[in-house]
Amino acid sequence: MAKPKVYVTRRIPEAGLDLLAHHAELVVNPEDRPLSRDELHRNAATADGVLGLLTDRIDAAFFDAARNLKGYANYAVGFDNIDVAEATRRGIPVSNTPDVLTLATAELAWGLLFAVARRVVESDAVMRSGRWPGWGPLQFIGADVTGKTLGIVGSGRIGTAMARMSRGFDMKVLYTSSSRRNDALEQELGARRVPFDELLAESDFISIHAPLTPNTRHLFNAQAFARMKPTAVLVNTGRGPVIDEAALVAALTDGQIGGAGLDVYEFEPKMAEGLAALPNAVLLPHIGSATRSSRDGMAELAARNLIAMLEGDTPPTCLNPDVLKK
Repeated sequence: MAKPKVYVTRRIPEAGLDLLAHHAELVVNPEDRPLSRDELHRNAATADGVLGLLTDRIDAAFFDAARNLKGYANYAVGFDNIDVAEATRRGIPVSNTPDVLTLATAELAWGLLFAVARRVVESDAVMRSGRWPGWGPLQFIGADVTGKTLGIVGSGRIGTAMARMSRGFDMKVLYTSSSRRNDALEQELGARRVPFDELLAESDFISIHAPLTPNTRHLFNAQAFARMKPTAVLVNTGRGPVIDEAALVAALTDGQIGGAGLDVYEFEPKMAEGLAALPNAVLLPHIGSATRSSRDGMAELAARNLIAMLEGDTPPTCLNPDVLKK
């Protein structure tokens, strides 16, 4: 019996590719770049299964092109690139990769928080330039972290993990949630669920972990920045478009807020004009999950999801499991 055909839209760690190769005839995009829509549709046309990335738009046009498709696996925890409703309508299971990158992303959020608060990147640049004149009492004075207020926007897996890591710094924790209370955070940390405006006004540090939805797009806009403390630090390891990036540049330039640490951007891989020149912004190239164990775990989970779809079984982390019951 012939193996099913699987197309992988960009090379992922070998742990996932090796697993897929045992179960499918595998074709992998040989170039280390995102595919154009035409390339994606052309390569998916004869595939039984596709494993793709956030940069791949999985919508009605994709499903029209992928006529043999039995399942799609996302190599990401986020899935705003997938029209899940359309996949469900067509009876096609789709999946993501939660849990395996939770700690890595929360740890990076803390790295950004400290880098901005203690002006690590600015200081590093001065040392590398050879312009440091020696120690001085007014140089690179930053913000205290211990005992301050941490605001978590989006208290899912990653937001909860980041909040838990604050215990070592004796921080007060506030959080917002669009769906329900986070009993674990309230019981373990004494965290309080508050309205968004209250979180903006009271937090010294705000970390974004919310998914991208119509309600969260540009949640952080000029009006939101105006409500924040002038010393506040904003961290985003969630989704770039949650922030109006042009408004953020203005807020950082005018001193409306103290600083920002970003791992994701509104128009990746581009940044808003002026952002790169700001000394109070720390900018990373979407590396939240970039640890060996996390990236390997994502590859293996995405592969196991796709293999289950091809074999008619329930994927470990299916986004629309009802299609499997039909």
